[in-house]
Amino acid sequence: MNKIDLKCIVSEGAEVPVYKTDGAAGADICAFLKSDVVILPGKFAMIPTGLYFEIPQGYEIQVRPRSGLAAKNGITVLNTPGTIDSDYRGELRVILINLGETDFVIKNKDRIAQIIIASVTQADFVISNELSKTERGEGGFGSTGV
Repeated sequence: MNKIDLKCIVSEGAEVPVYKTDGAAGADICAFLKSDVVILPGKFAMIPTGLYFEIPQGYEIQVRPRSGLAAKNGITVLNTPGTIDSDYRGELRVILINLGETDFVIKNKDRIAQIIIASVTQADFVISNELSKTERGEGGFGSTGV
């Protein structure tokens, strides 16, 4: 398993990200709230974490849903996976949406999402008048079967 050092400012009272098992790819992150937040069905909210990162150039943090919240309550990350770029220095906040049928209450220190540290490759976009041919061609959105 690859590891990097990742500088992190943790606001007083916030939770440090935690890998719950040795094989976990994602580290759980928690809400950092002064009071509970209620997300109504079909609505979303931006939830603070109290975490600030200095991500090395060539890496990103991906913010992803926690499967238990999704499966049990219909709570997911709205812009999944959310990307935190290496030049961002603000607070990591998570946009959660309630796709369930009942109100969902988020309390301080609830585990709300997970973060993945991933390497990034940037492209040089080369302008061209044509692309190579493939069997699939322009077929998309179900063109290879359901």
